[in-house]
Amino acid sequence: MIPAADIRARLAQPWRHGEHADFTGMTCDGLLDLRDMALAGVDFTGAHFPNGIDARGACFNGLSWFGEVSFGGPARFDNAMFTNDARFEGADFTAVAAFTGAIFCGIGRFDAAEFADGADFARTTCYGNFSLQSVTARGAVSFRDGEWLGGLWCDDARLPEDIDLAETQVHGRLWLKGALRGNAALQAGAFGMSFGYTYI
Repeated sequence: MIPAADIRARLAQPWRHGEHADFTGMTCDGLLDLRDMALAGVDFTGAHFPNGIDARGACFNGLSWFGEVSFGGPARFDNAMFTNDARFEGADFTAVAAFTGAIFCGIGRFDAAEFADGADFARTTCYGNFSLQSVTARGAVSFRDGEWLGGLWCDDARLPEDIDLAETQVHGRLWLKGALRGNAALQAGAFGMSFGYTYI
């Protein structure tokens, strides 16, 4: 178990190309507060955050890998910027997950992630492909005013019936094969605008 203050101190060090902090598989002791920080690259693959993480307004430089991470408390990434690929595949969000206004400069990968208590992606922008393949989401889920400039991949996603997709824009490929909204197939008409090919 690593104290949250120690993790914060390591990530406060200047980012250097080709280097990153390795916290794979660790357990964070306490709430990790990264608000408004410029962060070094980090690999949190398989890590545990029993009390959650608060990264509102943070800038993730270099790696930002959260694959297979478990969040026992709220995961707050509102207005964060991911300057490289943001990887959250297989992440387990037990409490609310908030990415309101976040910017993904690379891909946003949430394949097989589980959102047990809602997810707020309103006003997010992703410049690479945004992937929700095999995602399972329950509770209040919103992508309102979101924009995906590198396409949206929803293969086999399981999303709540009342998901908010109003005013969204999909540029590039929209992949909806096997995706469900409640018990019905997720349709392209659920999105505000879609440019490019749609696969259903």
